[in-house]
Amino acid sequence: MKHFMIVTNKGKDPGLARTEEICRYLESAGCSVSVYADEISGKEWEAILAKEKERAEGMLVLGGDGTLLRAARDTVESKIPLLGINLGTLGYLAEVEQSSLIPALQQLVDGDYMLEERMLLAGQVIRKQQRILETRALNDITITRNGRLQMLYFQIYVNGKLLKEYHADGIIVATPTGSTGYNLSAGGPIVEPSAKVTLLTPVCAHTLQTRSVILRAEDNIVIRIGEREGKAAQPVEVCFDGNQNLGLAPGDEVHITRSNMVTTIIKLKETSFLDVLNRKMSE
Repeated sequence: MKHFMIVTNKGKDPGLARTEEICRYLESAGCSVSVYADEISGKEWEAILAKEKERAEGMLVLGGDGTLLRAARDTVESKIPLLGINLGTLGYLAEVEQSSLIPALQQLVDGDYMLEERMLLAGQVIRKQQRILETRALNDITITRNGRLQMLYFQIYVNGKLLKEYHADGIIVATPTGSTGYNLSAGGPIVEPSAKVTLLTPVCAHTLQTRSVILRAEDNIVIRIGEREGKAAQPVEVCFDGNQNLGLAPGDEVHITRSNMVTTIIKLKETSFLDVLNRKMSE
């Protein structure tokens, strides 16, 4: 690789010390670098990627898993592969730790890496038969309460057929990549990240019989927000990858399918997912 984009979470890299260290190393190795360390809007990304997508061979994302998720969503159409450099705490997506930064950079310069594709979810919010939001998620799409400690009521349809009616605190629809995130905390299964499935995991469901459901990646999921008779409407919101939220009302629907786009992740080691999982869960 000869030209890199660097996307930095300034809160995780005060003074951009790590960012500047990476720039110096790559430039000393004959590479060029473009640095983006400020909050960037969707319109700004369009202009940046129009310039970068033809020359950038890799994108280094400094921060944590949240920073990588935002970068994946905002830049997916450029098809530039991403490598996460973990400046946070526990990270499953950000592969490179600060202690191994320089050897990792040298591997990139030498071309000693692999590329791995990860599926994305495409989500639409439908209100009164009108689409009011459309976006993607690499980890998960969640529906949770936003206010009083009351359960939500919603119905889940798969390929047009009712799967189940839930009374719960929420529902998580996750990719295999997102299986180690909120899905794991809610008791959902861990799935090898290159698998092609979609996970449904209820959050604190009011029943003893509820378990996660694993569906085909090709299945179409519709979650319809219900209204409990005689009860005031409970504030509800849908969240995409933990950082893009929208309030929902009774009757709203969230339509979820597999995206036709993928996120490409740079892998520097042939370490299996099980090895990584063992190490992360022991920390």
